[in-house]
Amino acid sequence: MLTGILSKIVSAFCFTLMAALIRWVGAEVPTGQVVFARSAFALLPLLLWLGVQGQLGRIRTTRLGGHFLRSGIGVAAMFCMFSALARLSLPDATMLNYASPLMTVLIAAAVLGEPLRLPRVGAVLLGLAGVAVMLWPHLADGSLLRTFTTEGGEAARTSEGVLFALGGAFLTACAMTQIRRLVQTETTASIVFWFTVISSLFGLVTMPGWVWPGPAVATALAGIGILGGLGQIFLTAGYRYAEASVIAPFEYTTLVWALLIGWLAFGDLPDWFALAGGIVVVLSGILVIRDERRRGIERARVREADREV
Repeated sequence: MLTGILSKIVSAFCFTLMAALIRWVGAEVPTGQVVFARSAFALLPLLLWLGVQGQLGRIRTTRLGGHFLRSGIGVAAMFCMFSALARLSLPDATMLNYASPLMTVLIAAAVLGEPLRLPRVGAVLLGLAGVAVMLWPHLADGSLLRTFTTEGGEAARTSEGVLFALGGAFLTACAMTQIRRLVQTETTASIVFWFTVISSLFGLVTMPGWVWPGPAVATALAGIGILGGLGQIFLTAGYRYAEASVIAPFEYTTLVWALLIGWLAFGDLPDWFALAGGIVVVLSGILVIRDERRRGIERARVREADREV
């Protein structure tokens, strides 16, 4: 179990460092080019890992359409999140992304018919209240509204980042719902491989708008993809060595990494509204995870009782 927890923490660090590099190159590299780099360079560690694990044969699929749908949604989510990182501080973008699991609960209930129990509904409402606290400064000064007008300025650019982050969180939740459909017939290797390949193709379509990067930026783009691939590998290892309900709360270590890296690299520090709201969203996410674990235990007991009858 300890191996699983440590793998999840390393995965969170890789993804946060990847986000920091995206924030660094976001001002001068088009988002489509970053999406391509994130996907194409991730193939290097992923293919190596699949080969070592002897799982290259498990990437075959009979549901290519389902993979295209998942990848299309995932690429749209990346475009939104990468655009948010170019406009927001690293901690703010990270905390707004925590709304994604809460949205997943609602979307899965609507699309997959998953039950909504009272504890889960309460946790989601608490999390949405936390998001509202994070957004309060932007709502109070009207900067969110100004993003839809011709008025510009730093406040409006920040509000654009907020909207991109929330859009990315929603699209990520949609992608997670599609993954829940795919896992019924597809292997983990297949889902990860095809997402990476198809995302690279989507990013490649934007090539006419690319820029020629200097050595430092080119290295950062390669690092973005490699860190993304390593993060996926450690994430998969985490779920292999420990139950999902055990390691899921350690996703929130990304906030620790985001605060540390954001402060050291960019001088980013969240305001009190963002920090307070982010903590509330983290607590609501942990409540959702606890409820899921309780439901898993109950389902296991029902299956055991059925076997005894």
